[in-house]
Amino acid sequence: MKLKPVKPFEPILTSHLPSGENWIAQIKWDGVRMLVYYDGEETELINRKGNHRTRQYPELVDISSYCRAESVILDGEIIALVNGTPSFHQVMKRDSLRQERQIRARVQQIPIVYMVFDILYCNGEWVTAKPLHERQTLLDQVLIPGPHVQPVPSYQDIPLLYDISKQHQLEGIVVKDLSSKYEVNGKDKRWQKRKNIMDINAVVGGVTYRDGIVNALLLGLYDEADRLIYIGHAGTGRLGISDWRRITEEAKGMLQSDKPFVNNPEREKGAVWIRPEWVVKVHFLEWTDGGTLRQPSIQAFVDASPLDCRWN
Repeated sequence: MKLKPVKPFEPILTSHLPSGENWIAQIKWDGVRMLVYYDGEETELINRKGNHRTRQYPELVDISSYCRAESVILDGEIIALVNGTPSFHQVMKRDSLRQERQIRARVQQIPIVYMVFDILYCNGEWVTAKPLHERQTLLDQVLIPGPHVQPVPSYQDIPLLYDISKQHQLEGIVVKDLSSKYEVNGKDKRWQKRKNIMDINAVVGGVTYRDGIVNALLLGLYDEADRLIYIGHAGTGRLGISDWRRITEEAKGMLQSDKPFVNNPEREKGAVWIRPEWVVKVHFLEWTDGGTLRQPSIQAFVDASPLDCRWN
């Protein structure tokens, strides 16, 4: 592929939504951030960590079926819907696959939709320096909506969209400055996100058991000195019985005698320590005064480096 992969522009977290005619709002979809690259010959899907995911989503390889551009870089979120609501757990069942046979089976079992919200490159030219409203016009011109690809709608009534996102228990909204250029590898207040559900990627450093089956994961984040700090435990969420059985089997090969956390977990009694290699996405209500997660809920195992899971 002739196009060099880039790191996407990221919104900052806010608790106060901006207002004014120069701001628009979009639903924040709970899925996998993905950039699609097409250099005129080859299509590649690469996530924000720089990992290739083309094989996992064969529905998006034929870019001529959903884009009119002769070359292009699109930015968006791949989602999987359950009863009309995005499910991160379901999309990760697609994203984590490596074997062709499994991928083909899951294409039928778990349909995906690529929700496209920006364009970085079009017909041989970078368009990142253009203001957002011009990029949106260009995106409307080249994108061909279909069963697996849809544009992300924009709305001027920011408070209303935020209320709707809460009513439908969606992750939240992203608010964007219409005059903003696309800042590759950037993160600033020109894009802001407000969440209804807090989430974090955390490292698993231990497990507890009930009747011989793992029933909870002990979670941590790394500090600036690369020490793993315990932040809570979780045994509820999207994981099913088969997931817990798989975790139980795989944990047998990860046992270690030393506690990986530098502080003392509240569930230390009965805990079994494992090598801190697993990373999970966790939803939670808020941080407690003691620095732990309130009401954590496991959404899925994610393909990420444990050392990237840090205190902000």
